[in-house]
Amino acid sequence: MSIKQDRMSERIQGILSELLLREVSDPRLQHITVTEVKLDPELMFATIYINALGDESREPEVMAGLQRAKGFLRREVGKRIRLRNSPDLVFHWDKTLARGERMHQIISSLDIPADPVKPAKAEDQDDSELE
Repeated sequence: MSIKQDRMSERIQGILSELLLREVSDPRLQHITVTEVKLDPELMFATIYINALGDESREPEVMAGLQRAKGFLRREVGKRIRLRNSPDLVFHWDKTLARGERMHQIISSLDIPADPVKPAKAEDQDDSELE
């Protein structure tokens, strides 16, 4: 992404986080996090990744609530950023946290035996012989 895209993505993420925390009254949208915002090069579409930390079962209700609040959120983002056009907001459920947790569980469940004590390296022996 370009520098402008990065700056606008961060700004939109902050604005959306604040709006969801303070101004949206829909109970379905409480305790959710904006994990990432990606903008297209023309700044016309913003892909927003959302997650309800620790509660993957809320995905359908959160996504329904976001679709209902989409117009309000887009209008408020447009008021607070200085762009010619307010980007269209496209919401996606962020599954990276669930994937990371699953990988952690798999790695933790592995039974890896400890390495036996290895003999000293040949390099260490050569150094001691030179002295």
